[in-house]
Amino acid sequence: MAVMEARCSSSVMLREFACEQNFLSQPDGSASFVHGDTSVYAGVYGPAEVKVSKEIYDRATLEVLIQPKVGLPGVRERSQEQCVRETCEASLLLSLHPRSSLTLILQVLHDDGSLLSCLLNAACMSLMDAGLPMSCLFCGVTCAIDADGQIITDPTAAQEKESRALMTFAIDSKKHNVLMTSTKGSFSVNELQQCIAVSQKASEKLFQFYRDSVRRRYSKTL
Repeated sequence: MAVMEARCSSSVMLREFACEQNFLSQPDGSASFVHGDTSVYAGVYGPAEVKVSKEIYDRATLEVLIQPKVGLPGVRERSQEQCVRETCEASLLLSLHPRSSLTLILQVLHDDGSLLSCLLNAACMSLMDAGLPMSCLFCGVTCAIDADGQIITDPTAAQEKESRALMTFAIDSKKHNVLMTSTKGSFSVNELQQCIAVSQKASEKLFQFYRDSVRRRYSKTL
């Protein structure tokens, strides 16, 4: 399992994160991703046959399912599923697999803050492991704004609870553009722009971690 602690600058700090790919036998691609004490498993199935009712003639159908640690999925999980699905659809070349289905299942093992960004990172690593064609990679970065207006990257659950605003961004690997945004709380336009800039800076470390993790994995198999 690859492990890394990232500090992009004095104002941008990420908790230690780790990843392991291809550790499940049933899915076509799988990955585990850990942000501090937040951990997620991801599994991808497909391309496979799709139900007629869900068939799209010019591209693959992508379904995202998020399972909480305990209980049944609720409104929060449905919202997270939409965010992950929109991000994956923006990066996957779904037109190469028309009239087929892709299923991405994400299992939350523990939530200690920045869960949506951890889900996004686990999803990207599992899609990579499945060998699915993508126009770019993506990563998730969560920012919180505390009562004093300070920006906290990769906040813990306690920091999220004390913050007045919480934002998660999906950043692409090509030009560091924002693919998806999820926000909660009150903030100004300037604060939003600052959080985007901080997230783009933090994404550089995550993408480097992606490269190092994959390089380490294949250097062992070759």
